Amino acid sequence: MRIGVLTAGGDCPGLNAVIRSVVHRAVAGHGDEVIGFEDGFKGLLDRRYRKLDLDAVSGILARGGTVLGSSRLERARLSEACENTEELSRELALDALIPIGGEGTLTAARMLSDAGMPVVGVPKTIDNDISSTDRTFGFDTAVGVATEAIDRLKTTAESHQRVMVVEVMGRHAGWIALESGMAGGAHGICLPERRFEVDDLCKMVEERFARGKKFAVICVAEGAHPAEGSMPYEKGAIDQYGHERFAGIGNRLAAELERRLGKEARPVILGHVQRGGTPTAYDRVLATRFGWHAVEAAHRRDFGRMTALRGTDITMVPLAEAVTELKTVPEHRMDEAESVF
Repeated sequence: MRIGVLTAGGDCPGLNAVIRSVVHRAVAGHGDEVIGFEDGFKGLLDRRYRKLDLDAVSGILARGGTVLGSSRLERARLSEACENTEELSRELALDALIPIGGEGTLTAARMLSDAGMPVVGVPKTIDNDISSTDRTFGFDTAVGVATEAIDRLKTTAESHQRVMVVEVMGRHAGWIALESGMAGGAHGICLPERRFEVDDLCKMVEERFARGKKFAVICVAEGAHPAEGSMPYEKGAIDQYGHERFAGIGNRLAAELERRLGKEARPVILGHVQRGGTPTAYDRVLATRFGWHAVEAAHRRDFGRMTALRGTDITMVPLAEAVTELKTVPEHRMDEAESVF
């Protein structure tokens, strides 16, 4: 077979582990030819690719980012790709395409599949918000980075009697905030799934100071919103890819807490540091398993599907099922987190 692989959307720890696994299984296991498209779907449309053999993927298992590069694709160009899938497949002699990405990438993969391209998707996102899979690689690394940050910030917050507001990634799903907040022992967690009351946070901080605990750490997802009328806050604009530009909840919440409490409050925006660097052992293993099963699915001609973790097993699920809705934090998980504040 001639298999194409690409990475699209935001970078994520573990992408290179998938690429490496696809090449090893396809080349060494089946005698296939693998080509890697540069800069995501743009490389596919522009016919920019390079051959991937065992030497090309040597030493990339532990590297962050993606050796193929990544980008986001405007909707007009995606429509162009769907209109030319037959020509693309014929011109590139592709027997299978393995796109690795999050919700946007998998939506594009489904559209290409519906248009006739032989596609096997691999889900990735540090947000862990892809339906139909228990975990996505990159999430474990991001939670570890955020947890370490909370651990470190606790000591400086205590030394200076401050309130620290740690903003982590999570547009519409608060999994990183939930798990890093719990693991780091944050004193408050704010998620996109449930609007928060600033009064409740102020009360929590005041009660801690009254007990002699003169510091607090609050973990807030970037997509979290205050309850209506709780504090001044406006939603951001929509960018060219259909994503909301967030208005900086970490900065705004810290300023509001300082104004109300009369105590120092400092925002810490972790941002892209959560995406970068070496993937954890868990993410390397999961990514490697996803790559292996994607190649096997291609050889079974099991197209229009993606790899998914169910329990401890890797299975294949329809792309349509994966992108129907985002996997958000359920109420019972939020209740569990609140119980340890």
